[in-house]
Amino acid sequence: QVQLVESGGGLVQAGGSLRLSCAASGIVFSIHLMRWFRQAPGKQRELVAAITSGGNTNYADSVKGRFTISRDNAKNTVYLQMDSLKPEDTGIYYCNAFYLSTYWGQGTQVTVSS
Repeated sequence: QVQLVESGGGLVQAGGSLRLSCAASGIVFSIHLMRWFRQAPGKQRELVAAITSGGNTNYADSVKGRFTISRDNAKNTVYLQMDSLKPEDTGIYYCNAFYLSTYWGQGTQVTVSS
């Protein structure tokens, strides 16, 4: 059974930082493309950051220079370091794993107050 379990969300003031974690089980983690998505109230889910099995990264323009995605294959975990947070970063953040199939976590709430 595949499980992706996010943690690290919470309430933070604008300019603050949070670090999200996503622990995976039931998959061969090292071969999966890992991604973070977010969904703000009333908006579509959007891609925030991605990291390939080889460690190449990609970011949405809105978070470039502020967010950093990383992975630890020994721990089957992907991280999202979020710095200089803005109120528009508020939303539910979802972890996604993709190889031949795609898997989603349950999401973790991030709220940035102004």
